[in-house]
Amino acid sequence: MERRRLRELDVSALGLGCMGMSEFYGATDEAEALATLERALDLGVTFLDTADLYGSGANEQLIGRGVAGRRDEVQLATKFAQRREGDRRWIDNSPEWIREACDASLRRLGVEHIDLYYMHRRDPDVPIEESVGAMAELVQAGKVRHLGLSEVSAATLRAACAVHPIAALQSEWSLFTRGLEDELVPAARELGVGLVPYSPLGRGELGGALSIDDDADFRRFLPRFQGENRDHNLALVERVRELAGELGCTTAQLALAWLLHQGDDVVPIPGTRRVRYLEENAAAADIRLSEEQLARIEAAVPAGAAAGDRYPPAGMATVER
Repeated sequence: MERRRLRELDVSALGLGCMGMSEFYGATDEAEALATLERALDLGVTFLDTADLYGSGANEQLIGRGVAGRRDEVQLATKFAQRREGDRRWIDNSPEWIREACDASLRRLGVEHIDLYYMHRRDPDVPIEESVGAMAELVQAGKVRHLGLSEVSAATLRAACAVHPIAALQSEWSLFTRGLEDELVPAARELGVGLVPYSPLGRGELGGALSIDDDADFRRFLPRFQGENRDHNLALVERVRELAGELGCTTAQLALAWLLHQGDDVVPIPGTRRVRYLEENAAAADIRLSEEQLARIEAAVPAGAAAGDRYPPAGMATVER
């Protein structure tokens, strides 16, 4: 597996999003998840992404078990800020919570330090300088090696970098989601911030064979997966499938290869909980696309082509633009 750098952090060119191993996409299988983690490390997919939100901490515990004995091979990324108690959910960027959340994540992961610690979402009522200042204290204390932000605006990113170097910006980026390309990507590159696209397969839709038949799968509530929006987006997937067939790869592999070709500072983290999809995704790192092929992909799925918002209104309200 090729290696890339998020500022000073060396990671695998493709990471592994671990959220679905514990929650959100329907029934889970811990044994299969642990097998997927083991296989990831064997393939050189060593950049693992989790958060304290996922499974209310259960995902971090799972990842901790999965990397036990192989910690030196792994770059662990986790996140704080999205809190929940029962049906109540809120964003907490306070320095007090940042310190408490970090210590709790370290305990669940069973490690002495976190390689990349993200602010999961931004609370506009808390100055970013205050929050990043508290995160910087974690670096000074040796609990965290590098800092990241998720789903923030270019202005917030600039303000954060003025306090402490930010290694990575995690935002949704795929053939279906390209709004960050106009302003945010150039700003990140100007500041030396690496780019970590989550949901690089459009939450699985760009895999070309997604079936949402589990009542616990939260994609049922996302506008892109409903009614005419989904019909429109599936037609786009068929265009990708045709191009992938010509190149001898799968639709998922072509979508990931397209992202990897957007720059050597781009490290997608496709999520999966199954070994076979992990292996399929990892193989995308070996695909080389010509300028002509990239242009054909662009023509087939131009920016803004996907229908429907990424989240319902409440979710979109937490995303800075």
